[in-house]
Amino acid sequence: MRTAWRLLAGHRDLRLVLSAALISQSGDWILITGLLYRVYALTGSTVASALTMLSSFLPQVLLGPLAGVFADRWDRKLTMILADFLLAAGLLPLLAVHGRGQIWIVLAVLIWEGAVQQFFSPAQLAMIPRLIPEDQLLGANALSGQVTDLSRLAGSALGGIIAATSGITGVALADAASFLASAALLALIRTSGAIKRNEQLAPPGRIAAIGRDLADGLRLAARDGMLRALMIFGLVTGVGEGVVATLVAPFVRHVLHGSSQEFGLFLAAQAIGGITGGAFAVWIGQRATAARLLTCGAVAVGVIDLAIFLYPLGYVAAWPAVLGIVLVGLPVALTMAGLMTLCQQNAPDTHLGRVFGAYAATQAIAMLAGALAGGLLARPFGVIAVISAQGAAYLIAGLAMAAWLRGGQAGATREETRMAAKQREAAP
Repeated sequence: MRTAWRLLAGHRDLRLVLSAALISQSGDWILITGLLYRVYALTGSTVASALTMLSSFLPQVLLGPLAGVFADRWDRKLTMILADFLLAAGLLPLLAVHGRGQIWIVLAVLIWEGAVQQFFSPAQLAMIPRLIPEDQLLGANALSGQVTDLSRLAGSALGGIIAATSGITGVALADAASFLASAALLALIRTSGAIKRNEQLAPPGRIAAIGRDLADGLRLAARDGMLRALMIFGLVTGVGEGVVATLVAPFVRHVLHGSSQEFGLFLAAQAIGGITGGAFAVWIGQRATAARLLTCGAVAVGVIDLAIFLYPLGYVAAWPAVLGIVLVGLPVALTMAGLMTLCQQNAPDTHLGRVFGAYAATQAIAMLAGALAGGLLARPFGVIAVISAQGAAYLIAGLAMAAWLRGGQAGATREETRMAAKQREAAP
């Protein structure tokens, strides 16, 4: 924890960005938790609940790479502030929802929020390397992951309470307030978010130019050895994450015979483990490389997840699963910190938005495929057999990445990236 506090104390703008993220992401969890609760209460339909989740998830697939283009064109600080205002304004239609006949408004709002969020996220991730020296970038990314887990823990709990006491109106106003607070904090950042005109790859304001920039970003992600490996890593692990998202409730209820309270504890334990893991990741980030954190973390996630999902074959109880979820939070934090840092280190600043947008879209597509596969395969093969694919995916991806890095590919890729970045900056 001391390392984390020192890192935050020495970098004012990083504190502001992470504080804004904590507030706005907590508001997001308040919104989605509250809406899921209220939509089901109003409709009594699991289909409506599924559509609610899909509406918030679909824009990531459709807009991720395109939004990354604009994150590499627009001032990143102003992009985040404007996105916060648009996100707050987009929640206002929820005030008109009073019965099941207006559920379509909920779906439309979530699609809008998800679409705008696609412009905010790559701008934020691309901004972080400007706020901190490169040798402390890994620690900053670990803190960012810790903020995500803190917001999930706080927002999920508050979302249920606000939804029960104030309904959809309450959760909408709470989330809108969080976006306005986030915008106020981001406005205080002193670091410039501007993109130099001579760094842009094509004149702004033209559809053809946007298409060329998009294609250029996708080519970089496909041709650069490290970035391509990270995309494949996200593809493989994303399928596993999608499987778990579909089958975690059946696993707790039907395999572990757990109650709804134990299911809630299971979900909360994941956030608790992530918070602890984030603190450790900040500390170890000063002593290990991003590649080592990614590979060792992914292998550990795979081993622990396999233990969580397979132990019920011999012993049925919920408490070992809860303990396992707490433990797996540590390697998850290490994995994500390593992955984000490698993306930032191996893509030039001019392309960071597109790289993160492409990664988000790749993982979202994989998660949708995994969710569909989990739903279709669980009945013929059983929940345990299918949900264990998540652990296997992390184990295989981690071992494959370690073997690739051991072959000396990382160093060559970094040098190629630096040379390509210099050539782009020198281009007229």
